Amino acid sequence: MNQAIFFPPEWYPQSAIQLTWPHLSTDWEYMIEDVTACYVEIAVEVLKRQKLIVVCKSSEKVKFELKQYKDLFDNLILVELPTNDTWARDHSGISVIRNDKKCIYDFTFNGWGLKFASNYDNQITRGLFFKDIFKADVELDNRKDFVLEGGALESDGKGTLLTTSECLLSPNRNSYLSKEGIEDYLKETFGLDRVLWLDHGYMAGDDTDSHIDTLARFCDEHTIAYVKCDDQLDEHHDALTRMEEQLKTFVDYKGNPYKLIPLPMAKAVFDEDNTRLPATYANFLIVNKAVLLPFYNNKEKDEEAKEQLQKAFPDREIIGIDCSPLIRQHGSLHCVTMQYPENFI
Repeated sequence: MNQAIFFPPEWYPQSAIQLTWPHLSTDWEYMIEDVTACYVEIAVEVLKRQKLIVVCKSSEKVKFELKQYKDLFDNLILVELPTNDTWARDHSGISVIRNDKKCIYDFTFNGWGLKFASNYDNQITRGLFFKDIFKADVELDNRKDFVLEGGALESDGKGTLLTTSECLLSPNRNSYLSKEGIEDYLKETFGLDRVLWLDHGYMAGDDTDSHIDTLARFCDEHTIAYVKCDDQLDEHHDALTRMEEQLKTFVDYKGNPYKLIPLPMAKAVFDEDNTRLPATYANFLIVNKAVLLPFYNNKEKDEEAKEQLQKAFPDREIIGIDCSPLIRQHGSLHCVTMQYPENFI
């Protein structure tokens, strides 16, 4: 591992979480009340524990929507910037510590391979920098030749990156580079010893080309939680079984097999056009002293996922949040959030 660069894992102490708030000019317009209620629930759980940056169209509107929680406003940072959408995991900066200095990389966000407009979202990190939100250096330009989303990256903090070949090798991201070229770039940029490529697994309805945070997640440097599908009639069964078998071949940075914790496959959820939505319990968010876990209005599966995740985080409170509104736009809890390490904000 390049000792000069440290890519903090999500469980590293945090200073803040970022949300990008929904408004009527986003794809949430038709269900703005439902999704705003979900955002409020996420915001409150974060505000109880650490700072919350809210990128928004109207600060006054967000304060009105959070008016019942004024006692938490000391932790609230509101920043008005134009936005296309609200998927902060993918349009936010990515934090590293380089040569003992705090640094935020600002990669290009191109709407998950040119699927959706991203002209405003691609400038959010720049906007936060110019509004003096960060206590860190921000690389505004020299990372813009590389397309990368936070949802594609899982760091163990020990020089290992877990990702998917489906996403990082997609033709509309960095097609000018080979797999080896992309791996070399990631190693150099994040101070890595190795990249673990998952070649199998997907979620129906996922627009991200199989972001790792929909499938498998580091819980500590020795443990991976992943989605397991036991139903042989489910369309995901074969791909997720192959993913599980590949995970069993991976070893941690000390050379030992990972402790693997299976999360249940969420009960199938469909939209009004009968398209399956990407409900996944792997899309949890680690915050200080807690883990926020997406629930999908199925008590049996939700509780099973909570019990399994508690095994991975015995010292953290597991808090379920109804994310049924979020998956109607094909994402979930981790997708709408981004963490910043301690002293970055």
